[in-house]
Amino acid sequence: MAMLKNKHLAFSLILVCLIVVSPMAKAQLGGLGGLGINFIVISGRVSCTLNATLNGASAPPFPNATVQLQCGPLNTVVATTTTNVNGIFTFLPNQIPVPLNTLLSSCRVFVATSLASCNARLPLVNLASPLNVVGTLGNGFINIILVGPTGFIPSVPLPIN
Repeated sequence: MAMLKNKHLAFSLILVCLIVVSPMAKAQLGGLGGLGINFIVISGRVSCTLNATLNGASAPPFPNATVQLQCGPLNTVVATTTTNVNGIFTFLPNQIPVPLNTLLSSCRVFVATSLASCNARLPLVNLASPLNVVGTLGNGFINIILVGPTGFIPSVPLPIN
């Protein structure tokens, strides 16, 4: 009898977990048909340069740069992270409050730290990039949608009124 109660308890706990995760997963359903649970991960590398490469060689990384996920016509900041020593940034699923179709159509990654912070010879500009799906991992029911920047270009922040 105790074994039966444990199975019911385990099933109940799993059911509660799925109910709790469901709103986050529903918020991220989008371009992959909407039949499974899709988790979005945004990741990329920020280089300390105006161009992606320098004379064919890899550009140096931009460590400790503040990276923002901005959405909408006013580029509202919806999430913030920091690059690591290799210039890599990541926004995890719990940091992304918009569905995939909105993410791809009206959001961008904005490097809020000026390029001059990593190299004084560079101008006082920021970098920005639109986003694109770069791949997916999963089994069709639970999927991880990998999103990345399409290419950083110099940008300036919008003035705050």
